[in-house]
Amino acid sequence: MNPHDALTEIATLLERERSSRYKSKAFRAAADAIAELTDEQLRDAASLRRRKGIGDSSFAVIQEALAGNVPAYLSDLRERAGVPVASGLRAKLRGDLHSHSEWSDGLTSIDLMVAAARSLGHEYLALTDHSPRLRVANGLSPQRLRAQLKVVAGMSGDGFTLLSGIEVDILDDGSLDQEPDLLDELDIVVASAHSKLRMERGPMTRRLVAAASDPRVDVLGHVTGRLVEGSRGTRPQSTFDAGAVFEACAAHGVAVEINSRPERQDPPDELIAMALRSGCLFSIDSDAHAPGQLSLLDHGAARAENAGVPADRIVTTWPLDRLREWTSRPR
Repeated sequence: MNPHDALTEIATLLERERSSRYKSKAFRAAADAIAELTDEQLRDAASLRRRKGIGDSSFAVIQEALAGNVPAYLSDLRERAGVPVASGLRAKLRGDLHSHSEWSDGLTSIDLMVAAARSLGHEYLALTDHSPRLRVANGLSPQRLRAQLKVVAGMSGDGFTLLSGIEVDILDDGSLDQEPDLLDELDIVVASAHSKLRMERGPMTRRLVAAASDPRVDVLGHVTGRLVEGSRGTRPQSTFDAGAVFEACAAHGVAVEINSRPERQDPPDELIAMALRSGCLFSIDSDAHAPGQLSLLDHGAARAENAGVPADRIVTTWPLDRLREWTSRPR
């Protein structure tokens, strides 16, 4: 097995299972360290062992791969990752409108996220790093976001489009945490609440309705804010009048996100059903913070299919031209 491919796949699978970010970054660093080495250099074990970026685990993986075997660590990860590919709906997804890079709290560069999206067959990916108020996630100031837009502009081609975007924080009063004129420049605006998630029912309802009614918003992200498993522990869903929120989404053409991260499973099944009855559009998104997490779409697709959401109501099944028509709709 090619050692570089083995190290990269290990990093990808560690990201998918939301393992320690230090583990996945270490294997990506090891892959980078050997990317330009010849076969002879790879087989010089003493020299390889001293090379920066190569630790005990990555060295063992390289040696097993050079011996013609699938490294044991990789075999174990492949077995653990055995999530069945969701039904026909997963195959209909053309892209993803929610992802992060190292510009905010993602683990890798934009180009690695793009490469992973291309490898999954995506037609498009929206880069939606966080907004300024979310300092813990290194949210982008207006100046940094403008700088990022110049990078994003050069990342498309050969049948793939990287869409400019943001996951903008919904402030306490329902306004958005970024300059309005700058939001107007973006292809995709995902609006999400990240603070005061236990706000009382009335104020939280008004907050989310205001966001869903904002003419700059395309997607309402992880609407309840809940966590049901994982290293961050659990968190109850926010309390609000879901009927009022989904009516606002339907009225303004805003898609309700079906967040594919297993620790979120957001919205809950009963709220997906309510949004469906309200006439909402949906967006199945990975909320990926690393390349390996882009494949989490299979979780979201499985949930959407089980809930009976028609493919045509899911904006991420649409081709890019139809998606652009939707984002340019009268607001």
